[in-house]
Amino acid sequence: MLKLNNIEVVYSDVILVLRGVSIDVPDGKIVGLLGANGAGKSTTLKAISGLLRTQEGEVTRGSIELDGQRIDRLSPEKIVQLGIVQVLEGRRLFRHLTVEENLVLGGVARRNASRRSSVSQDVEQVYHYFPRLRDLRRRTSGYLSGGEQQMLVIGRGLMARPKLMLLDEPSLGLAPLLVKEIFRVIHEMSADGGMAILLVEQNARMALSVADYAYVMENGRVVLDGPSEQLAENEDIKEFYLGLTQLGARKSYRRVKHYKRRKRWLG
Repeated sequence: MLKLNNIEVVYSDVILVLRGVSIDVPDGKIVGLLGANGAGKSTTLKAISGLLRTQEGEVTRGSIELDGQRIDRLSPEKIVQLGIVQVLEGRRLFRHLTVEENLVLGGVARRNASRRSSVSQDVEQVYHYFPRLRDLRRRTSGYLSGGEQQMLVIGRGLMARPKLMLLDEPSLGLAPLLVKEIFRVIHEMSADGGMAILLVEQNARMALSVADYAYVMENGRVVLDGPSEQLAENEDIKEFYLGLTQLGARKSYRRVKHYKRRKRWLG
């Protein structure tokens, strides 16, 4: 459904951020995008959603297509209308509005005009996935906990009835039990509605547990990709994403290993 064809992204006409990135997101599947900070993951999402142009960035080579239609030259508003919704990192809410008011506003972005009754049905669907939000529906969203805010921004994105949801670091800063709950719902949303999800995540273990396929990025390039089960058994992934993070290895040790890994992947 979504195809990134050898794209390059430049910021401020001089800084090359993405270098020949090609990614496929099939209809109804969850695809993970893994990598350390600065690898280019969030830039990839913004290239898809059209937000790069609001930050002095642009796709300078290659193309991005949704169902065969080129979208990398479209405005963010038009891309949303085509069915792509990005849930940004940082839990960006209308903090002075209530939980339910935030959800209703999310319905404004849906592709087809709908009656008020269908908006109410979609709000109920969000409450089905996140029962805690029903209890908080009249609470001002700025007073929610981090986990509750993350549930709300995902639910607000779901209100647009997207064909493809772009999720940027949904586990960031959350306690382990909340992370498990968020990822359970991510898997359930895709399975129930056939919605495709492109998931940017540093928690490789959780991402691989829900994704059908995954890509690993470093320094603006895709250096490894494959089915999630296969990547979970890959020795490099085990060592550098499932192992060293838990062991808390020193940065100097990580730099040495980083070089060896790059040599194996790119050599």
